[in-house]
Amino acid sequence: MSRSESNQGGQGGGGQEGGLRDTAQQVQQNIRDMGGQVRDAATEQYNNLRNQATEYFQEGRERAQEWEQNIEQYVQEKPIQSILIAAGVGMLLGILWKRS
Repeated sequence: MSRSESNQGGQGGGGQEGGLRDTAQQVQQNIRDMGGQVRDAATEQYNNLRNQATEYFQEGRERAQEWEQNIEQYVQEKPIQSILIAAGVGMLLGILWKRS
């Protein structure tokens, strides 16, 4: 083998090494890009869930306020029945509590 052939063989190995570096850098960049995409998707999903939870909370709050108003109206319209119902519920809970 002549000197020029051995130098070309050495350069060929160096070329492969450079190609491996380029490939490794591309893989590294692809992983960074995928990580950014995953982070963005997770952030978007978190925001969607947070918005849904806020909506559910507001709906529940509105329903509770409606129930409260309906109960107040019922008590004002029928105070004696309301007292008897409350006493019956209290007795029932007392009996259940005593058994457990």
